[in-house]
Amino acid sequence: MLKGKVAIITGSTSGIGLGLATALVRAGAHVMLNGLGDADEIEATRSTLEAQGAGPVLYHGANMLKPAEIADLVTTTREKLGAVDILVNNAGIQFVSPIEDFPPEKWDAIIGINLSSAFHSIRAAVPLMKQSGWGRIINMASAHALVASPFKAAYVAAKHGILGLTKTVALEVAAHNITVNAICPGYVRTPLVEKQIPDTAKARGISEEDVIRDVLLAAQPTKKFVTIEQLAGLALFLCSDEGASINGAALPVDGGWTAH
Repeated sequence: MLKGKVAIITGSTSGIGLGLATALVRAGAHVMLNGLGDADEIEATRSTLEAQGAGPVLYHGANMLKPAEIADLVTTTREKLGAVDILVNNAGIQFVSPIEDFPPEKWDAIIGINLSSAFHSIRAAVPLMKQSGWGRIINMASAHALVASPFKAAYVAAKHGILGLTKTVALEVAAHNITVNAICPGYVRTPLVEKQIPDTAKARGISEEDVIRDVLLAAQPTKKFVTIEQLAGLALFLCSDEGASINGAALPVDGGWTAH
């Protein structure tokens, strides 16, 4: 379906990003990975993915807090893979704390990685997509782009910002056969969410089991975690010809959470 298309996926060495990378590789895309981790483990992941696809899978270690490195990620992808057709802004971090105790440096890092990095990558990729006359930009937002939860000031602010960025750029590039959409997952049991469980338990003074039942899944009527495979399926649809008229959308995948 995506044979020969070139995709950049930030934060793709684990969790949702790796799941999206796997789906795109299997659909025929050539993929540039990005993210944190042990060098040997990243190389093993890259090699395994490449063996599953029909083209190269590369890795770029751009720091999502550094605009120059993000620009180099896009430039290097164009130089080594020949194009930038698909951009998935997935990199993200989280920190849970009451607002009066929220460390300013954590605010800056979350806004930088979860929001500003998407601006910098989109800014660099859009001219290349305009040149080729085709593009798909997918911003991995969150149900927290649509609703708030306590103790997540920076994350909620960043995800609301991602949604505004998505809508604005979608309007700017629509005439160039480029779409920009935001996928808004509910809770997915990723390493990021696993870390939130003890942090939220501490912030709320409850057990970790209570966090899963009464905090994480309480808002999802299905009482089930969203799966990475479900998110990957939606991403593939957005990249397909059938998804070409979906533009500027916030697409909840949250078991009904934001239907409340």
